[in-house]
Amino acid sequence: MRTFNFPNIKHKKTILALGAESAGNFSVFQNEIIYFSQNFNDLLDEENFKNYKKELRDFLQNNNIKPNIILTDLHPDFKTTQLGIELSKKYKAKHIQIQHHLAHIYSQISNFQFPISKQFSNSNVQIPNLFYGIALDGTGYGTDGKIWGGEVFYLQPYNLQPIRIGHIENQIMIGRELAIREPARMLISVLDKFSNKKEIYNFIKKHYSRNEFELLHNQLRQNFNCIETSSCGRVFDAVSVLLGFCGNERSFKHKASHLLKKNSTTPYKDLKPKIIVKKQAVRSKKQKIFNNQYIIVNEYTKYILNTTHLFKYLIKNLHKNKKRLAATAQLYIAQGLKKIIEKHIEHNIKHKTKDVVLSGGLSKNKIILNYFKNKKSEKFSDNKLQNAIPRDDAGISFGQIIYYLKNSNPKTSK
Repeated sequence: MRTFNFPNIKHKKTILALGAESAGNFSVFQNEIIYFSQNFNDLLDEENFKNYKKELRDFLQNNNIKPNIILTDLHPDFKTTQLGIELSKKYKAKHIQIQHHLAHIYSQISNFQFPISKQFSNSNVQIPNLFYGIALDGTGYGTDGKIWGGEVFYLQPYNLQPIRIGHIENQIMIGRELAIREPARMLISVLDKFSNKKEIYNFIKKHYSRNEFELLHNQLRQNFNCIETSSCGRVFDAVSVLLGFCGNERSFKHKASHLLKKNSTTPYKDLKPKIIVKKQAVRSKKQKIFNNQYIIVNEYTKYILNTTHLFKYLIKNLHKNKKRLAATAQLYIAQGLKKIIEKHIEHNIKHKTKDVVLSGGLSKNKIILNYFKNKKSEKFSDNKLQNAIPRDDAGISFGQIIYYLKNSNPKTSK
């Protein structure tokens, strides 16, 4: 177990965070210290999950730890979520679910200010008061009932309350999780926004028969067993299929995105991000009576990175070098997310910070990472220390605890 000291956070409760599922890890907060476990890898593997539970049980027993609060992911079917429900009953602890991408972002925020040793252990960790957080991955349950995976948050001054100011355009997952295993389903739903049936079929006929395509297209039009997603991973899946780098199967995790990245060279520079601006109504319990509650209604602007625009560009330029188009698609995502932050700063003059935290498994994408590293005008959180908290799901439990500590109003020193 690695340890991290937080002397400025006074919290009397003992907190256990169980992480997500694809890269199992757990963390414990007690007496101003976070204990952070190793990565047990994919917990869908029974042997991995067995080792995870044994290590967790031994750590709690050997240190006589009885958690008061248990944190899990928002996904109801994760093994860690189910385990959290069991343990909350055993310890009579409060069970709280933390949104996946917020945990990703909060796992990285302490990378800004590190008066620490190279061992990254037994160190006083400071947390900044203001920044933007970008989370990029494949799948995470959103608070709106949709699947997130390409998110931009603004963390408010001092209290770090997160506001989701933007995201990648929602596309449809035909068959829900089946669209992960068969990425051509994502391509069908995206192309349907600007192409007719005949044109769509010409692009996916190597993956589906005419009858299979008709069934999938009807399913999309009827919105049967479909769900919206802002996932960066699903966009990359569809691009990889379109450019011919992957087939319509997933023989290993992140296969389509991996092959897209592997086959990328120098991006074209003629594609600029297209941002859709929407006004959102926000309610908070403070003023103005509404249905016998004290409610104040505010408006804020949400920015959507239009990925349909990206696919129109790719279709128009399919005669060009496919490897350069692959790089162009990845750069488009990075530029678009950065543009969202710029627009938010432009419309909110008092929010002058340009500090950016990048998190999630796809934030390790070389093109995306280098794009943000090369922005000299801003402060960029980069966990280049050898033992820094991982950007991917292997750091989720740490982020769950940081999120809870910063948003549960514990006594903190300023």
